[in-house]
Amino acid sequence: MRARTDDPLGGLLGDAKAATFAEEIGVHTVGELIRYIPHRYVKQGQLSAQSRPEAGEWVTLVARVEKADMRSMKSRKGKMLVVKATDGSQSFSVTFFNPYAIARALTPGVRMMVAGTVGYFNNTMQLTHPNWMVLPDEAGGVDSVGSAMMLSMAGDAATSSPTEAADLGEFDRPFIPVYPATKALQTWDIWRAVRTALDAVDAVEDPLSDAERDARGLIAADAALRAIHLPETSDEIDSARTRLTFDEALALQVALARRRFADSGRTGPTCDHVEHGLEDALRARLPFTLTDGQQTVIGEICDQLGSGEPMSRLLQGEVGSGKTLVALLCMLRMIDNGYQCALLAPTEVLAAQHHRTLTTMLGGLARAGELDAEDPATRVTLLTGSMKTAGKRAALLEAVTGTAGIVIGTHALLEDRVDFFNLGLVVVDEQHRFGVEQRDTLRSRRRDDLVPHMLVMTATPIPRTVAMTVYGDLDTSTLRELPAGRRAITTNVVPQYLPKFESRLWEVVDEEVTAGRQVYVVCSRIGDDGTAAGAKSEEREQRGQGMPTRSAVEMFAEITSGPLGRHRVELLHGRLPADEKTAVMDAFTRGEIDILVSTTVVEVGVDVANATTMVIVDAERFGVSQLHQLRGRVGRGGLPGRCFLRTATKAGSPAMERLRAVEASNDGFELARIDLIARREGDVLGALQSGESSSLRFLSLIDDVDVIADARVLAAEIVPGDITLARHRPLALLVESVLGPSRAAFLAKP
Repeated sequence: MRARTDDPLGGLLGDAKAATFAEEIGVHTVGELIRYIPHRYVKQGQLSAQSRPEAGEWVTLVARVEKADMRSMKSRKGKMLVVKATDGSQSFSVTFFNPYAIARALTPGVRMMVAGTVGYFNNTMQLTHPNWMVLPDEAGGVDSVGSAMMLSMAGDAATSSPTEAADLGEFDRPFIPVYPATKALQTWDIWRAVRTALDAVDAVEDPLSDAERDARGLIAADAALRAIHLPETSDEIDSARTRLTFDEALALQVALARRRFADSGRTGPTCDHVEHGLEDALRARLPFTLTDGQQTVIGEICDQLGSGEPMSRLLQGEVGSGKTLVALLCMLRMIDNGYQCALLAPTEVLAAQHHRTLTTMLGGLARAGELDAEDPATRVTLLTGSMKTAGKRAALLEAVTGTAGIVIGTHALLEDRVDFFNLGLVVVDEQHRFGVEQRDTLRSRRRDDLVPHMLVMTATPIPRTVAMTVYGDLDTSTLRELPAGRRAITTNVVPQYLPKFESRLWEVVDEEVTAGRQVYVVCSRIGDDGTAAGAKSEEREQRGQGMPTRSAVEMFAEITSGPLGRHRVELLHGRLPADEKTAVMDAFTRGEIDILVSTTVVEVGVDVANATTMVIVDAERFGVSQLHQLRGRVGRGGLPGRCFLRTATKAGSPAMERLRAVEASNDGFELARIDLIARREGDVLGALQSGESSSLRFLSLIDDVDVIADARVLAAEIVPGDITLARHRPLALLVESVLGPSRAAFLAKP
């Protein structure tokens, strides 16, 4: 049968298999299947030479049997076959139960493909009762191994039953593709389905013209897709990768361009400056002068607020550069014009902190309806998931009646029952904590066909390639200048294996508290989950995942039982009841707590002027940008800030190099670049998710800057004149095949 790339898989593979592909690897259409790319290849006659995988990881290996022993089982009757094999880089063992038929096939010298869950015993990798098949060998050809069977093992069952026989001719090729697979969907199942799809699809229509391909030195799309699955040479693989990398960049940029241009011609709230309104009242009471950077950014935002078109803008800036004040002044302009604003925060601690900060800055301007309200005034309302029923009802009522000019909340704001009287501006803080779909949920709650403006903020500086991809649908404003009085934070790495450094660290903490200052001690995990933290750390260490970590619960106990216990010490983490979290944070803000032991709930937004010192425990467990964010919590009141990165990692390790980079620089933009290199881009691209796994296989935000920029220019040439892509059907199919139909549809919707 013939098929098109936008056809559902069910028509090609049958409904049952199509459901498996959708469930296991997120592939729904023929186009998605042929763009489900091998993650490596095994050359004919060679082994897989895969790097050492983690325990619990599902792997597919090509290996050669070195030894096969039939043994009696100790705990029950029956035999087991223990096969020792090598994949070219390491030896491992494979165990089968009641394996008489298997023993006849897996003899010394046989080359096999095996797939299963990795375990370790005495530091030796092992697979138990995996799926397997015999492969043809270059030395002897297909006939040398006879008729191979694939055996599918049903859990721990003592028997196995042969399933669909493999056509060994498929594997008698120069390169055997190995696909990302699962327990229920083997790499050979995927390859067979891909071959079926390639046979059924006529030449894939090329979204690029001959001139566009020639200008970039790219091969045709159809040739690239066939070569990536059925390569004859290494050069074919390289040419296919180059073309498919550009395809992914183009699909992503086209999708983002469609969002970027979707608001063209649509109407947003028109909000000009209102004399003697809330905006002027706040400016008049500020005890400092706005920085030049703040003035510039406010001008950029307010120009769009008055344009009559919906704004979609990213405000990025250094830690402490004054983004919250910029956002507040813009929100007050909206309120002066009769609109409401919603401020979405990722955690209850941050939402509560925003509520405290805004109400403190506004004073009587935030107490409309109260005796001490100033004129003009509005109300600032907080809505979180853990609030009691009466509080939620009151907040919902203030939002729907328009009593509250600013409604601050967590994901609770996204619930269907939350409605607004006249929403005009949505502010999303710490954008990277939310997916694209979440940030648009509130924006859909418009009135009279007016599309609310949207301002998303992040204190994590964004490298250029990330700005062009994850935030490619937004205009960008940047704050680099710190307000007057903010001083650079001094950062020191403290190796735990150097007792003198460790001792001095806690002496400094004691000195700071004695001098009347406050201190954060931040840990990477809570440790109150019922499992001894030490036991969990030992398990991680046995699995080769590093040194034991110190939890917040352990650290709190250690500090309170030691010399520092004479000070006022409290514990804060995300699993505490909401009222306890609020009480602890309020007490710390008031200066009633000297040392706050916490998790990363204090990472963003928390502003305590008297906090001068931060100790980050197991600092190697945090990303570079996250460390920069955390240390930005200190030194905010004009006093010098100090940050200590406490670590057990060794000198010269990659983790220590990252910590030294943080120690050496306070430039968040440079650290963001280092962070992107360290963690690659998988989780960055994940911000584009809308319920699907990422289908981007080749595009690198680190290595493909020029490719992304080129694709962005091409997308900007095409989309404004054909936003629906009706005249560019091959390009529309490319977007759906690369991103998936639902994500492509979501990114394109207004």
